[in-house]
Amino acid sequence: MRLSQVYHRFSLIPLSPSLFHHFPKPLPFSSISPAKSHRSPLPIQAHFSTDYLKSTSMSSSSRFHCLIPVNAFAAENGASSNGAISSSATETTTSTAHDDNGNGYRLPPTEIRDIVDAPPLPALSFSPQRDKILFLKRRSLPPLSDLARPEEKLAGIRIDGKCNSRSRMSFYTGMGIHQLMDDGNLGPEKVVTGLPEGAKINFVTWSNDGQHLSFSVRVDEEDGSSSKLRVWVADLETGKARPLFQSPDIYLNAVFDNFVWVDNSTLLVCTIPQSRGDPPKKPLVPSGPKIQSNEQKSVIQARTYQDLLKDERDEVLFEYYATSELVLASLDGTIKPIGPPAIYTSLDPSPDEQYILITSIHRPYSFIVPCGRFPKRVEVWAADGRVVRELCDLPLAEDIPIAFNSVRKGMRSINWRADKPSTLYWVETQDNGDAKVEVSPRDIIYTQPAEPLENEQPTVLHQLDLRYGGISWCDDSLALVYESWYKTRKIRTWVISPGSKDISPRVLFDRSSEDVYSDPGSPMSRRTAAGTYVIAKVKKPDGDGTYILLNGSGATPEGNIPFLDLFDINTGKKERIWQSDKEKYYETVVALMSDQNEGDLYINDLKILTSKESKTENTQYYIQSWPEKKSCQITNFPHPYPQLASLQKEMIRYQRRDGVQLTATLYLPPGYDPSRDGPLPCLVWSYPGEFKSKDAAGQVRGSPNEFAGIGPTSPLLWLARRFAVLSGPTIPIIGEGDEEANDRYVEQLVASAEAAVEEVIRRGVAHPKKISIGGHSYGAFMAANLLAHAPHLFSCGIARSGAYNRTLTPFGFQNEDRTLWDATSTYVEMSPFMSANKIKKPILLIHGEEDNNSGTLTMQSDRFFNALKGHGALCRLVILPFESHGYTARESIMHVLWETDRWLHNYCTANSEDDNAESNSRKESECKAVGGAEGVKEFDDEDVIGLYHSRRRSLLW
Repeated sequence: MRLSQVYHRFSLIPLSPSLFHHFPKPLPFSSISPAKSHRSPLPIQAHFSTDYLKSTSMSSSSRFHCLIPVNAFAAENGASSNGAISSSATETTTSTAHDDNGNGYRLPPTEIRDIVDAPPLPALSFSPQRDKILFLKRRSLPPLSDLARPEEKLAGIRIDGKCNSRSRMSFYTGMGIHQLMDDGNLGPEKVVTGLPEGAKINFVTWSNDGQHLSFSVRVDEEDGSSSKLRVWVADLETGKARPLFQSPDIYLNAVFDNFVWVDNSTLLVCTIPQSRGDPPKKPLVPSGPKIQSNEQKSVIQARTYQDLLKDERDEVLFEYYATSELVLASLDGTIKPIGPPAIYTSLDPSPDEQYILITSIHRPYSFIVPCGRFPKRVEVWAADGRVVRELCDLPLAEDIPIAFNSVRKGMRSINWRADKPSTLYWVETQDNGDAKVEVSPRDIIYTQPAEPLENEQPTVLHQLDLRYGGISWCDDSLALVYESWYKTRKIRTWVISPGSKDISPRVLFDRSSEDVYSDPGSPMSRRTAAGTYVIAKVKKPDGDGTYILLNGSGATPEGNIPFLDLFDINTGKKERIWQSDKEKYYETVVALMSDQNEGDLYINDLKILTSKESKTENTQYYIQSWPEKKSCQITNFPHPYPQLASLQKEMIRYQRRDGVQLTATLYLPPGYDPSRDGPLPCLVWSYPGEFKSKDAAGQVRGSPNEFAGIGPTSPLLWLARRFAVLSGPTIPIIGEGDEEANDRYVEQLVASAEAAVEEVIRRGVAHPKKISIGGHSYGAFMAANLLAHAPHLFSCGIARSGAYNRTLTPFGFQNEDRTLWDATSTYVEMSPFMSANKIKKPILLIHGEEDNNSGTLTMQSDRFFNALKGHGALCRLVILPFESHGYTARESIMHVLWETDRWLHNYCTANSEDDNAESNSRKESECKAVGGAEGVKEFDDEDVIGLYHSRRRSLLW
């Protein structure tokens, strides 16, 4: 069982290493098969404290193996998902001696800094048998020195050559184990011992029997560089850890996949080839020019990827770091090299541990697409390393069309069936991967044994007219197949009987993915003895019917009210057996707890793990038990930022001038009284979204009772500075019917912003001349456009890591899949760069110098700033050394907060448009107070205004 990455609001989503740098658009009711979830480790950090767990046990569920409190991974749009790493940065290393235009790192006010520096809460993981709980320590924000380590940018990924792993990995600092007692209490902590001092721990993995942990360890070398990774194992009975390999010269290659349990005593490990020498050096004189050719006139369109291979030397360097040698290593010390050295990207043992699905990539490489599109070979090996057969060898995929739902040609999504010992399934497109081609069927799902009989052909499992979106397996009588189509937002769920050709597939749900009110929920899964996850069938006492559990978010016009339904798969009838308390709390079903034993699962024996929170109470976990539905709280996490414990939160609704219903979450500072305090300066922070219908755009998403998770760069930090914050006002860009949403982008953007501003002014909480707009990534694009096209609404803007000139992303961006040549006017009119001459309000631009996000090159901010400056705009550009699309180093984050706080004070709180009259009336008295009755002559206007604002700041801030 592998630890899974955790996202905002405790949504627990297992991701494979191949998804580290690209996250596809999620399907609202597409539950991708979780068969691999126990085999995909992620390097998540953790902080350790045993005071947080109150009593009884927690467990992993269908796809949920790791619980991390929200503040550990609160990330904004486009922000880094690595979470915290380590922090040794102190105020003594942060310059405060420079003026506002200096180059030193600065610190924000204490009330903001204290929230960001609050210690993170622990990461928790549960043994497969539910009898142990693992606490994983972590530290908070890393120092800039961690990001400054050299890295190689190759084939769309970034590699730490010292570690031979992905660069900028987070890590754990220690582990502790608690036994879950029969009475529901925790046994004493057993610290995992034997680790070297300063160990950085990654890729923590349970053996299937829950007796051992495997993980990687790295230790900083004396010169400050980071060492290579070694594989370690820990005996959970004794708590003692030791290296897996007796030889100190065997290192882990963690550029792609790293290691996996083949059985309870054997791991398959990607190691650095021991015959490998030093990295190839760049020649002083190139061997020739860099040449790319398209003499075949192929149509190849690609989005604006970054960190691609550039020349032959890059190709050699990529192979040097990515090539692994596979080694079977047993706990008794036996090792056996298997297979030839290659760039192995995935190792996936079959549920019966008899076979391994091996994926590798090979030449020819590409200079225009990342490694995920390189030629790919997929093979089935026996567990001892013998090659059973090659499933496919896919060619270079440079020609995947940019239209949404376009895919690679040939076999894809090759996986083991979760409900079978060693049966494979995969999908093949019938439209050559081009979503613009009309064909039926569009995708065909095949299945076949790992070792088919001679001349045995793959079996057609199901045919789809939309694009395949995954399978949830149960058994031969039941599986759910998902398909979707982005252009129409259509999404379907099919019920199939994999073991019976006589039972025809039928549509279970057919709906719009945008219609959150109709979302029936997703099936809950149970763990099998093989460590895979299948749909949990539930029986009633009378034994009639086939029931599954549907876990839904419960979107309603009043906000989300999560639920758990007992659903009859044959009749479609459902019974609500649990629902969140909608009056004060926001509760969700996290995991199925009563699946430890094989056999039937009865409703009266049901146990589930739920989370519970409110506007002011952070998330805690509970066990709900049937039939009495008794609730037992098992955690007692402290409030992560008690200084904002009494903040005010309200989900508000209002209307755009074209009738579209909009929503936003309004936050007000603790103790704010509108009658006493009057309107406040207001920060509006948002991110646009595309819709196909006005009705869908107007639906309410989220809950008014959710706890306010505050990340290290969250706009909610300015509640501590007495701001009103309008978070996530819906900015729908609607393209109904055949209309493309972006054809009226600016018009709809302005209309949505006007409605939001009018609402906060109408409520009397925001001063009309002191409203600022901000956003990250596509939200930065939005903010710049609003300052250009709606300058009457905002006093200033903050734009982080944005793209402002769409002609630099000519083959599509965001959800636009037309090219610049298909929609020239749309690209030009949407680009705030083209309207730089219209921006008269102050704008702060912030960008990571090493941004690797598609389209948001750092030069986007450079060129936009130059355009603004060329028209005399009041603007400021901050480039953060070593930072990527999201910001992680403590120095960087603190400086971003300082810059933002300064900008909001100078151009929002102390908005000169509103304060000129007051400033003029006070100017003489200010001067007299300083220099006497004749003192006015000793100051020029700039000195007086600066003095006035300094005093005003001390009063208001």
